[in-house]
Amino acid sequence: MRKVPFLDIGRMHQSIRDDLDAAYRRVTDSGWFIMGPELEAFEAEFAAYSGAKHCIGVGNGLEALHLLLRAYDIGPGDEVIVPSNTFIATWLAVSQCGAIPVPVEPCSDTYNLDPALLAAAITTRTRAIMPVHLYGQPADMDPINELAKKHGLKVIEDAAQSQGARYKGRCAGALADAAATSFYPGKNLGALGDGGAVLTSDDSVAARVRQLRNYGSTVKYQHDVAGFNTRLDELQAAFLRVKLPLLDAGNARRREIAALYTAGLAQADVVLPVVGADIESVWHLYVIRSKQRDALKAHLERAGVSTVIHYPTPPHLQACYPEYKDFSLPIAASQAGELLSLPMSPLLDQGDIDHVIQSVLSFR
Repeated sequence: MRKVPFLDIGRMHQSIRDDLDAAYRRVTDSGWFIMGPELEAFEAEFAAYSGAKHCIGVGNGLEALHLLLRAYDIGPGDEVIVPSNTFIATWLAVSQCGAIPVPVEPCSDTYNLDPALLAAAITTRTRAIMPVHLYGQPADMDPINELAKKHGLKVIEDAAQSQGARYKGRCAGALADAAATSFYPGKNLGALGDGGAVLTSDDSVAARVRQLRNYGSTVKYQHDVAGFNTRLDELQAAFLRVKLPLLDAGNARRREIAALYTAGLAQADVVLPVVGADIESVWHLYVIRSKQRDALKAHLERAGVSTVIHYPTPPHLQACYPEYKDFSLPIAASQAGELLSLPMSPLLDQGDIDHVIQSVLSFR
């Protein structure tokens, strides 16, 4: 029986093994492992790729969000609007600042934050809106930015799943005041360990994040603010420099696979993903929807197709947020019970794709 893994990260590196080995040797031979030339070069390269003036490498995607909120002096008593359906890091970044996550429901088709519901969530304490470009598809940013400007709010993109995605021709990460991304190994642009970055064209915000990531210091042993230790290390920066030039080709292959899935599953008893107008998704995930999701998942596992549920429990129902347990967020709750991610990787071949499609179609 053919087996189709959800994501084979080890195999993804086989074709670039020599380049990764060379990057490793370059760093180890230099003797410089933190805040050195590899990080500086990667920051410049990824900023240019994304269309932002500044890229600041940090330890992970959560810290990128957290430091951005700190850079904007968002803290206790402030409110930040977040999607009700997202990975919990989006909410945790707000909580770590002492601010309050204010959940807003998503669109029922794209699963991204619904701009039409934002105005009702804004109060005198609202300081920022944090849309997530979920599954590789940018949120509908124009109305979000327009509303934020009207109310004097900051917009921070959670672009952890959308490296290379485009909204009306502009790259994710350069669609708002600032953005945070993640280089977790499973991302479209993934490191060989944890990593993240802040993107912004605001000089003062960039300077503040650089200070905060390095113990609150801009001059060694002088600490003007109580900062943190969260820096993208030289080795991960070197690996990312190898992988960045390959990102567009990998994303193009993901789009090909998504198109084949969509055509092949047109008659399946599932709801297929929808991409909004003027949006180029990078298909970090290909997510279908079924009211029999758990039975479908079990069926696919028996057929050798590995799937993942992103995310089985929405943030407001997590044990760490007991104050939200009585919130009525039916769209997020419904999506958490019905969404299923199919295998998605540039390495999938036609046989893999056909097997996934036929396995879904055979579900009764």
